[in-house]
Amino acid sequence: MPATLTQRPPAPAAQCPPRKRWTRAEYERAEAAGVFDQQHIELVEGELIDKMSKNRPHIDAATLLFGWLIQVFGLRFVNFEATIDVAPEDNPVSLPEPDIIVLKPDFAGFRTKRPQPRDLVLAIEIGDSSLPFDLTTKAALYARAGIVEYWVVDVIGRRLIVHRAPEDGQYGLVQSYSEQESAAPLAAPGSSLRVADLFPE
Repeated sequence: MPATLTQRPPAPAAQCPPRKRWTRAEYERAEAAGVFDQQHIELVEGELIDKMSKNRPHIDAATLLFGWLIQVFGLRFVNFEATIDVAPEDNPVSLPEPDIIVLKPDFAGFRTKRPQPRDLVLAIEIGDSSLPFDLTTKAALYARAGIVEYWVVDVIGRRLIVHRAPEDGQYGLVQSYSEQESAAPLAAPGSSLRVADLFPE
């Protein structure tokens, strides 16, 4: 049975002097000018976040989960590293890029628009070195946006942390599934994922 997490991890302590706070408009201009061509960057709360190169366990977990989600939801509705809009108050300084998103079956804007929170049934981050950030800053950002379900794959801890019931900027239900357990998305309750399947030996 999954363990319900009642204590949220503390936010990471600031470890450097104040930095320039970027707006989405500045970020998009810099991106269009090729400033980030050699880096994989996302904008979160005015900070430029380097998504860094992925290690093998991260790649394996992402690939295996992506394949499973395609079987459940269909190729057209599962996106890998797609930028999304968030809450209106966060959009001016945030343009996050979850590792994986799952879109609603009625989403029709594939060629013309960025997915809105209401278009998503699931957002997923694969966390190794980024785990504290994914469980605090990213969780709060997605909860404020009202994204109904958010999964974090804890690569090092070999577990899946499921966030549901967003309200007032946080998720009301956070559960940790060990590799001996299975979890099903709210949007596909009849399809269970064995957590162990994300962590091949």
